[in-house]
Amino acid sequence: MNNNWLHDFANNVFSFDGEDGILEKILSVLPQEELNHWVVEFGAWDGMHLSNSRNLIENKQYQAVLIEGSKERFSDLAKNYAQNSKVYPIHAFVGFTKEDNLDHLLHNTPIPKEFDVISIDIDGNDYHVWEAIEQYKAKVVCIEFNPTIPNEVAFIQEKNMQVQKGNSLLAFDRLSKKIGYELVAVSKWNAFFVLKKYFPLFGIEDNSPQVLNINNPFITYLFYGYDGTIHLEGYKKMAWHNLPITEKKMQVIPAVFRKLPYAYTRLEKNLFRLYNFFKRK
Repeated sequence: MNNNWLHDFANNVFSFDGEDGILEKILSVLPQEELNHWVVEFGAWDGMHLSNSRNLIENKQYQAVLIEGSKERFSDLAKNYAQNSKVYPIHAFVGFTKEDNLDHLLHNTPIPKEFDVISIDIDGNDYHVWEAIEQYKAKVVCIEFNPTIPNEVAFIQEKNMQVQKGNSLLAFDRLSKKIGYELVAVSKWNAFFVLKKYFPLFGIEDNSPQVLNINNPFITYLFYGYDGTIHLEGYKKMAWHNLPITEKKMQVIPAVFRKLPYAYTRLEKNLFRLYNFFKRK
């Protein structure tokens, strides 16, 4: 059984890394009589740039709620959909409190309580805004994770709208199970979840992040030798800032002490004790 079979349908119409094709295939597997052709996306930028919803709007006749916090981007979004009465633009930052969460923002729109698709991409608090949704529920969730974090790490960034670190795939996977979803596919940047009741339709035997996230080129591995020398392997670069991560700047132990402690001379042992004492302080 190919647990990653959905990735074979990756294709870009307006999306960045195959999300359009994966979403189309996921929707085709769901019971068609239960679809209501509504999509929500935030942050939606101008509604066109690397959009995960535009293909559904333009080519699948979806109605949409598009939410963008940036004043400039929202202005472009409103212009781009000024002639489409089925698109409801909202200028807001989606948060995780009762005053700014998605429940609050969707309340004055005609979208059903259970709609088809939501795309969440706000570069940081994605975990917290998804967790905060209670009154509305999407059948399919496409959400951005931080691909520099290994599959085995459950990292959740601080619950702070001023922080932009992102969250790990494992953290999203654990959250999804608590709120009634299951992971079905992973692209380089996005994870795709469906409501638990639909999961058996996909015939996936193992949907763990380790199995579904096999195309993760952004991981940097850190390890150290017996002598304390730190080594890096893998991507070795800051993906968003395009700066190298170098072994030279990562060293914790000065070169003079980089050998197994039992090989230290008496003088080296005493000097290392002093170094260790001041380093810890």
